[in-house]
Amino acid sequence: MSDEVKPRILIVDDDPVIVRLLQVNFRLDGYEVETAARGDEALAKMRGRRPDVVLLDVMMPGLDGWGVCARMKQDPNLAGVAVVFLSARAQDEDRERGEALGVLGYVTKPFDPAQLVVDLRRWLSER
Repeated sequence: MSDEVKPRILIVDDDPVIVRLLQVNFRLDGYEVETAARGDEALAKMRGRRPDVVLLDVMMPGLDGWGVCARMKQDPNLAGVAVVFLSARAQDEDRERGEALGVLGYVTKPFDPAQLVVDLRRWLSER
């Protein structure tokens, strides 16, 4: 990727194993990766350096993924950032809630990290 700009991804999850797994897979695919373990930390990092896409865990202590996404949509500088939810919650109403917020994708845990890299690349190309 010599002169190409690497897409920036922010991985937000309170599970360090998932964060590390995703970090390795996305770096191998050429992404510039940043991580956060909490919602408030994620928003601060996004405001400091805007990512191209955010992989966002829904269930986190404190400010959860729903809250982070809602705040992003209210912020003119972050409203256009692509969001993919990661969640153990697989109910239709959760997916519908994500769609209503305009997320790019909704991935349920457990997931295949290599497949997520492929899916994200496809989703971003379709935007």
